[in-house]
Amino acid sequence: MSKPKIAIVVGSTRPGRFADHPAQWIMDRAKAKGDFDLELVDLRDFNLPLFDESMSPAYGPVESEAAKVWQDKVAEFDGFIFTAAEYNRGPTGVLKNALDYAYQQWNGKTAAFVGYGGVGGARAIEQLRLNAIELQMAPIRNAVHIMFPVYMDVVKNGKKLSDFDFLNEGADGMLDQLAWWTSALKTAREADTATAKAA
Repeated sequence: MSKPKIAIVVGSTRPGRFADHPAQWIMDRAKAKGDFDLELVDLRDFNLPLFDESMSPAYGPVESEAAKVWQDKVAEFDGFIFTAAEYNRGPTGVLKNALDYAYQQWNGKTAAFVGYGGVGGARAIEQLRLNAIELQMAPIRNAVHIMFPVYMDVVKNGKKLSDFDFLNEGADGMLDQLAWWTSALKTAREADTATAKAA
């Protein structure tokens, strides 16, 4: 079986965002483990309007050409690692909007999170886990939480996330869980596809 394909989704688009630091760091950690084929997926590259479809993608096709492009991209992957900034105790609007613009393309796939903010993005991640479940994804237990002092060390003092051993250890544990669940779900989806073709 080929390696699972994982998207690292950059969940913020604002100027001066911090998200590039965790996205590149977790990409490097995942590459070193060698369990996945990886691609960085930046929401800046997808001109998704604020959700205004006539129906949810769960119930019918989208009308927006930008949304169709986004759905095609999501469909390429077996699982996702989302960078999750916390704004006002929740995830970024742009990330929630991107989740809302697909449905079947998320189904039966894994979701992992690298959060940052005052409490390491924990509240944003908890909300995103609920969204993922509604999208029939499997959010894994372990996440990475980059607390504010670490954030400040990176932004103000030139530190790198890889300088913090506890973050590296947490990331490796998360990636191990992601590898197991992604492989299991990929096998299950492929079995479903084979059964459907044989019917």
